[in-house]
Amino acid sequence: MTTECSEASIRLGSILGDVNSSITNEARLFSPGNVPKVVLAPMAGVTNAPFRRLCRRYGGGLYVSEMISARAVVEGNLKTMKLTQFAEDESPRSLQLAAVDPKIVGEAIRKLIDVEGIDHFDLNLGCPVRKVTRNGGGSALPYKRKLLRSVLASAVEAAGEIPVTIKFRVGIDEDHSTYLDTGAIAADVGIAAVALHGRTAAQFYSGTADWSTIAKLRDAVPAEIPVYGNGDIWEAADALAMVEQTGCDGVVIGRGCLGRPWLFAHLEAAFAGEELPEFPRTSEVVLLMAEHAMELVAWFGDYKGVREFRKHTAWYLKGYPLGGELRRRLGMIESLDELDDLLADVPDVALPEENRRVARGHTKGPQVVALPEHWLDDPYDDLIANPEGDSAASGG
Repeated sequence: MTTECSEASIRLGSILGDVNSSITNEARLFSPGNVPKVVLAPMAGVTNAPFRRLCRRYGGGLYVSEMISARAVVEGNLKTMKLTQFAEDESPRSLQLAAVDPKIVGEAIRKLIDVEGIDHFDLNLGCPVRKVTRNGGGSALPYKRKLLRSVLASAVEAAGEIPVTIKFRVGIDEDHSTYLDTGAIAADVGIAAVALHGRTAAQFYSGTADWSTIAKLRDAVPAEIPVYGNGDIWEAADALAMVEQTGCDGVVIGRGCLGRPWLFAHLEAAFAGEELPEFPRTSEVVLLMAEHAMELVAWFGDYKGVREFRKHTAWYLKGYPLGGELRRRLGMIESLDELDDLLADVPDVALPEENRRVARGHTKGPQVVALPEHWLDDPYDDLIANPEGDSAASGG
């Protein structure tokens, strides 16, 4: 299976287009001449080193780790430190932190620079998940403007010449919009770039992203600070439309690349004004699935690697006309051999055009956002709701 997949990856790369990263290490990331057009969004349990490697093969861009708890880094939590590791060939090394305490985020950044040699830090201000927001983290944090300023300033100071960016949402809900203030504070303290998901935390992943908020943010933030848009980019045409409609400098790709790391080849071609590669048939997709599974096993070990891959099976085959029984069995695999046997039975079919934008990943919402008690009373205090609140963030 290993030899087969090595040869398969070469064939698949030929079909989907092997492209080199457009990012150089000669200039500071996000400085003029080194602004990536495409960024992989941090996704818990997804954007680990094996997945980043697959995505990087297909297009130039910046590939960010999954969300990491700053406090867990400072405390040296073994599970968290495993998440901070990068493959030897990864460059630049981009890592996202979740933090609620200015002191802790500074300590975490200094430690990661020394231990992992990070080239770029992103701060999570957009996670809408209950276990994060109820402690004042993620998309809850920007409501506290003074605390937000302290967290961002501490991160920028600790990082020194290493760029710090932020990813955030429109606000907690329609009545508590924070994105314009967040952009202004970010610009004031020296954040290198900002990325906006055009949904509120209350929307979760329901409805449609409001791209007009991205346009307003682009107008409000100084021109020298790149603004990225995120939300509802399922294929390359969506990315072009977002840039055209909002004037943003680039796009952040989240759920759109689940099961489709080859989307980055399409994005590379689209932004270059070139013809897009063909959408892969299942005969090509299964080769990539096998390779991805082996990469996960090599990184995490047999037991965890196979189980980590289970969720990916549904995403890879989403939209292809295949039977439900095959999907069910793939989602319960216990070994690479079992995966190999099942993939051998996948018929060779094309992806119907009407299924190219089919949603993958989270679709839940709307929700009532879980917040610390009295969180909304004063948007300008700097009270940390729970000093250990970001401990729940890693992989969440």
